[in-house]
Amino acid sequence: MSSTHSARASAILVLEDGRTFHGEAYGSVGETFGEAVFNTGMTGYQETLTDPSYHRQVVVATAPQIGNTGVNDEDDESSRIWVAGYVVREPARISSNWRAKRGLEDELAAQGIVGISGVDTRALTRHLRERGAMRVGISSRDLNPKTLLEKVRKAPAMNGASLVDEVSCTEPYTVTAEGTERFRVAALDLGIKRNTPRRMAQRGITCQVFPASTGIEQLLATKPDAVFLSNGPGDPATAEAQVALTKELLRRKVPVFGICFGNQILGRALGLSTFKLKYGHRGINQPVLDRYTKKVEVTAHNHGFALAAAEHTEDRDGIATFTSEFGAVQVSHVCLNDDVVEGLTCLDVPAFSVQYHPEAAAGPHDADYLFDRLTDLIQGVYAHA
Repeated sequence: MSSTHSARASAILVLEDGRTFHGEAYGSVGETFGEAVFNTGMTGYQETLTDPSYHRQVVVATAPQIGNTGVNDEDDESSRIWVAGYVVREPARISSNWRAKRGLEDELAAQGIVGISGVDTRALTRHLRERGAMRVGISSRDLNPKTLLEKVRKAPAMNGASLVDEVSCTEPYTVTAEGTERFRVAALDLGIKRNTPRRMAQRGITCQVFPASTGIEQLLATKPDAVFLSNGPGDPATAEAQVALTKELLRRKVPVFGICFGNQILGRALGLSTFKLKYGHRGINQPVLDRYTKKVEVTAHNHGFALAAAEHTEDRDGIATFTSEFGAVQVSHVCLNDDVVEGLTCLDVPAFSVQYHPEAAAGPHDADYLFDRLTDLIQGVYAHA
């Protein structure tokens, strides 16, 4: 399957600090703005593009060639591409995969996603690592760096951005358990990925997915065995309604499991604050230490914010414990690259969370066992130590 885009328009990329890169249009011809971030995955570009957590972000692919497996109809994590823009070094000239239905560039163009190719993505990534994630513009219409820079600096920043309502479902829906139903989980859709309910269904869990604005009584009306807080985009400091909801769940001792944005929501409900990382964690090769098992997991990440550690004590195994309104809480997982809090486990109420993605597609699957911990939590036998 070869690309139909033989002749490309010129394009430029301008960061808010003025750094400019020249290239060619990739996908739709036009202009777009967002937060420039980079993803270090060598595969899984289709899952990345359709992940709602990338809403309003321009993703730089660090893999040198993109598009060589095309696009299929099975691997999308949502109903559309969510990235604000896409930056690649070398577009694949041919899509070669037995499941491919279309070329990636054709899909980007069909969905109106503005991108740029022929960019030195290694230099761009190094710049973002040194200077931090920042606003960016891509244009294949306005090729004047000065005027594009003016537009970039007027674009909204990610700090203070409340985005979950823009990506959440508008009506509840259900993903039924495979085989015999063992449990029912109510999932709060803050930008949920399709693979999460699938992973639950494989364990006999029927997942009922609700809009992000759902209240406590509607969420619990179907008598779920647990509540799941999903991943999602934006600044967790803006999610006051979801934090209040989580506090009420903890007061009622409803089992809670959260990932990514959901980890930050649970953390805030437990009294922690959040902060913006310099350039975030995005990719499928991030090392995380499970302090309980002492195992290092290679994990999938997509977050630009993190939980700030609280005052705590440490036991002989180095496990940090702090006190919250709902009792003792342990930091169960940490990132080995920068010691960021990657997981929480409540000792006095049934709740735990991780910052990364155990449902990871296209992988890795080191953390898939966390869905088994969810079933253990529901059964009241979750061992935190």
